[in-house]
Amino acid sequence: MYAVIETGGKQYRVTEGATVRVELLPAEQGASVDFDQVLMVGEGAEVQVGAPYVKGSKVTATVTAHGRGDKIRIIKFRRRKHYARTQGHRQSYTELQITGITAGK
Repeated sequence: MYAVIETGGKQYRVTEGATVRVELLPAEQGASVDFDQVLMVGEGAEVQVGAPYVKGSKVTATVTAHGRGDKIRIIKFRRRKHYARTQGHRQSYTELQITGITAGK
C-alpha cells in the first residue's frame, strides 16, 4: 500500500518501510510524527483519492535524522556591466522512516 502525503508545501509518495527526506520538522530524533494531510491512499484497484484529503487516513513516521543538504551556488551576472553576485544556500531536512499507513473510509 502507498500514500501521497503533503508536508512543507510538497507532495511525497510513500510506502511502508521507506525512507524519505522532507522539509525540516520541529520534532526530536526518534520521535513519532503523524501526517493527516493524505491526498491519496491505496493500491491497485482500491485507490482512494481525497477532495482535497482522504478522511480518516493517516501516515505514521519516525524521525531518524536531521541534516542539511549539499550547498548550491546562486550566481547573478551581467556581462560588460561590472555586476556579479554570488550567494550560497543549504536546505535543512528531516529524514523519516515510514512506519505505518492507515486508509480512511
